[in-house]
Amino acid sequence: MTLQTTGRPPVAVRASAGLWLAAVVLGAIETVVVVGSGQAGDNPLPGVLFRCAVYAAAILTTVRMRAGRNWARVALALVLGIVGTLSLVVEPVSWLADGNSLTALADDADLTWWAIAAARGLHIVAVWAAVPLMFTGSANGYFRTRG
Repeated sequence: MTLQTTGRPPVAVRASAGLWLAAVVLGAIETVVVVGSGQAGDNPLPGVLFRCAVYAAAILTTVRMRAGRNWARVALALVLGIVGTLSLVVEPVSWLADGNSLTALADDADLTWWAIAAARGLHIVAVWAAVPLMFTGSANGYFRTRG
């Protein structure tokens, strides 16, 4: 394994950081669509503020991860990679477990539903792609040299 001497993160780390930022953008898009469609309830402010705090923390942690901070890599993997993913999939999994039909859903889905589903699905794909990239051989070497 050859370590870079430029101090620039390896491609895997840069790609992971880009995917984490893409996940934040996709989460923000989902939030805007949900709130704009009225599906967030009578008082969406607490939920929106919570998501904004999570997105801000994700951006700051991603910046630190890209700079070589191992704690940030671990935090992203555990908090957002695991807990965050669970928060995104628990609702649809529960809905399916309650015996609902995917066929009926597809028949009744409107543009808003498809926009939310696409944003959430791409968000999950971005996270699932970002996590393993942070733990490739080149990434591991980078984090070892950076502390």
